[in-house]
Parts: sequence; C-alpha cells; structure tokens
Amino acid sequence: MSRDAVVAKRYAKALFELASEGGKVSEVEAELKLIAETLQRDSSIEKFLSLPSVAPVGKIAALKASFGEAVSPLVFDTLQLVISRGRQTIIGEVYEAYTKIAGDSLGQAYAIVYTAKQLSDDELAGVAAHFSGVTGKKIIAEQIVEPALLGGLQVRIGDRLYDGSLSGKLDRLSKTLNSKAL
Repeated sequence: MSRDAVVAKRYAKALFELASEGGKVSEVEAELKLIAETLQRDSSIEKFLSLPSVAPVGKIAALKASFGEAVSPLVFDTLQLVISRGRQTIIGEVYEAYTKIAGDSLGQAYAIVYTAKQLSDDELAGVAAHFSGVTGKKIIAEQIVEPALLGGLQVRIGDRLYDGSLSGKLDRLSKTLNSKAL
C-alpha cells in the first residue's frame, strides 16, 4: 500500500468517525463522491489545486466558491485540512477509503458489474442478490457495458474480480492449451 493510500485511509477513518457520531455517514459519502467526481472530470481544477504558486488559502477559497452549500462543514473542514497540509492529490483516495470503511461498518459493499450488453434492473438486482450471498454483505451494484467481454459478466467487489465472462473463459482456455503444448 502506498504512503498516499495510508494517509488517505487515516483521513477517511477520522471523517467516518465524525460522520457516524453525527449520523451523517451517507450524506458525507455523497458529498465526497461529488467532489471526487468533479476533480476527476475537470482536470483543470486538479491542476489548479496542485500549483505550488497558489497558497492553500486561495485553493480553499476556490473550492468554497465552487461547491458552496453542496458540501457540509464537516466535509469542507476535512478538505481544508487536506489542502493546508499539501495533500490535495489524495482527495479521490480519501473518498474511496471512506466508502470502504462506511460499507464495512454498514455491512455493505460496492460492486461494479461489467457486461457485454445492458442488463435490466431486475437482472442487475439478481446479480447483486447472488453476490450478497457470496460476500455476506448487502451489495450495491453499478453496471458498466463492456462489449469486449463477448458474453457473461465480470463483477469487481473491492479488490476481488469474479470473472464469468466469455472472453475470460477463452483466455483461460488458451493459457491451458498453450501450457500443455509446451
């Protein structure tokens, strides 16, 4: 685990503890998601935050103007602390660590379901229900259509990948045949 990931986890854990005391775990998660997605979508904001010529006060003021009332004081204070310590590059990692900590404490996990074609809501719910049984947690599933899979699906939960795709099976078959041919 990288040093930034360790630091991000510490910030996320402290933020989670404060959010759980106030009963605002999911609100804080939604606000962090908004910030992380905004930074990911707009690289100019991320570049601005990493400029050494701009004082932390200016960066914080720009974020306050950008997010305004969409972000609670709890999340904004955390952002302010991260930026004042020169750690603005880990904001996305703080969000990811926070979602993992919050999910673990609430007995839920996030899954990304990769499929060759769009699933119906019922089919996606069925996949989530199946993996809820596998993991013992409530699964919140998000789908991404990936035509290269050819068929079947892949499910990523945290750092685990469950591969039931046709392309994955063909790759495994090819490796098996190649290893036996040598």
